[in-house]
Amino acid sequence: MIAAGADLKIYVATRPIDFRCGHDGLAAKVQEMLRLDPFSGAAFVFRSKRAHYVS
Repeated sequence: MIAAGADLKIYVATRPIDFRCGHDGLAAKVQEMLRLDPFSGAAFVFRSKRAHYVS
């Protein structure tokens, strides 16, 4: 569970992501596309192409 605090930053991807890449692939996408540290404590929200999965 993520406790929302005043310092929590949440980033929401606007384009759908292929979840077959796994957690490591999603972390790589955060580094490459957003130029952010995926382990910074921020929350990154991704959606599937059909928008029926959110991670």
